[in-house]
Amino acid sequence: MKKAIVSVINDLVTDQRVHKSCITLQKAGFEVLLIGRKLPGSLSVNDRGYKTHRMKLLFTRGPMFYASYNFRLFFYLLFHRADFLLANDLDTLLPNFLISRIKRIELLYDSHEYFTETPELVNRKAVQKVWKTIEEFILPRLKEMITVNDSIAQLFSRKYQIPVHVVRNIPAKYISNGPLTRTAAGLPENKKILILQGAGINVDRGAEELVEAMKFLPGFFLIIIGGGDVLAKLVDISNHNNLNDSILFLPKMPYQQMMQYTQLADLGLTLDKDTNINYKFSLPNKLFDYIHAGIPVLASPLPEIKNIIDTYQIGTYIVNHQPESIALTITSIFNDENQWKTWKNNCLIASELLCWENESKNLTQIYAKYS
Repeated sequence: MKKAIVSVINDLVTDQRVHKSCITLQKAGFEVLLIGRKLPGSLSVNDRGYKTHRMKLLFTRGPMFYASYNFRLFFYLLFHRADFLLANDLDTLLPNFLISRIKRIELLYDSHEYFTETPELVNRKAVQKVWKTIEEFILPRLKEMITVNDSIAQLFSRKYQIPVHVVRNIPAKYISNGPLTRTAAGLPENKKILILQGAGINVDRGAEELVEAMKFLPGFFLIIIGGGDVLAKLVDISNHNNLNDSILFLPKMPYQQMMQYTQLADLGLTLDKDTNINYKFSLPNKLFDYIHAGIPVLASPLPEIKNIIDTYQIGTYIVNHQPESIALTITSIFNDENQWKTWKNNCLIASELLCWENESKNLTQIYAKYS
């Protein structure tokens, strides 16, 4: 049996796209090893049916973290057998590329976002230049690659003149492992529940304005699930505005548990701002999680998100990111109960079509060329 080594820079627990890729690789006939990192607060990785390896690093952020991870990954790949390499995102690509050339191993690159245009890099030109140099050196030398939506695929294809396949990060059909009640979750029974979830609740994703909007929404309760670089600021805003009785902050958690909370909500929010190319063309995982949880969506009218919402008629859009405006839009949604019920019913229809069972067919065809 051929062996595939899959690498990603996160701690593996919450990355559903990489997990689904590994399962699909197994179905394509590969023995799979997934490599990531382990942080002090990392949750344990449950048995997934394939092997995992997490590296402990002295550094957890900054240039030394990326350098040490890439150095460790290079030598791990050098001394372990593989017939196929799958690199997830640009921060794992360089060691995979070097090993693929040294050992003459097939390499496939899966870009989960337009990495070089993320807000974390756009305002740090020297760091951005390093990553762009790596990308511009390697991508023209690849046979093909994968990314998450049509808009980003077109950007890569035009720039590097290589085939770019689209595999959206759509979840499998959701099967609940047991209902969670609002009482058990510590949520009010007499308020409408809003939810914002995701692994990257970061700058320019509208979270600060959403928390501010809760000042104008006395009949609502907000759940925020996940981590990110603005989380501490969100807690400060909540404390400053005496909103602690209206907002529940929850940490990153396993997917099944997160979906139990998501199912309790009445409206899911994804409020990314059009401040950079990566966010402009994003198609966030949370959008599909909301669909599979059967809850309508309030979103920023970004192209890829708008395409899904308009096609399946599952929600509406904010006009701007002013807290008062966000609150007014949320209030208006629940003033039209019939429309909300229509969107909710359409989510159930959309979830039958927008599922990994359908989306993975694209990936299976790609992997078949390497098996």
